[in-house]
Amino acid sequence: MGTSEVITIIIIGIAAGVLSGLVGVGGGIILVPALIYFFKYDQHQAQGTSLGVLALPVVILAFLQYYKFCRDSGHPIDFRVIGFLALGFVFGGLFGGKIAARIDTVLMKKIFALILFYTAFKLLGWDSMLAGWIKSLFVKNSGG
Repeated sequence: MGTSEVITIIIIGIAAGVLSGLVGVGGGIILVPALIYFFKYDQHQAQGTSLGVLALPVVILAFLQYYKFCRDSGHPIDFRVIGFLALGFVFGGLFGGKIAARIDTVLMKKIFALILFYTAFKLLGWDSMLAGWIKSLFVKNSGG
């Protein structure tokens, strides 16, 4: 691996880490597309690499910041919830990985893109706007 590749990987890692610490995202939104674009990884390879990064304790420092902030603000993080989510995540990750290994790379890319698009659509509130617009098409205007 050349110096420019190492520097690019570190920059991608920093960007993913900052976004992960800032808003709780990074792997899927930064790492996967960056690995595909810059390093020509296929979808499975990029997603597997992203999961490998998450398997290491890289998020502990960001978690500790949130833990301290939430505790100090009177809204502590519930470790029981973390435990149950982690338990579900372990089994979900196991089965999701098995399913993903059987899906064609082109289909995997499309599924990944649709999930990102759907998430963005919901977070931007466009789903409510679209539903309101569609509803307005079928409801008579009372001003007329």
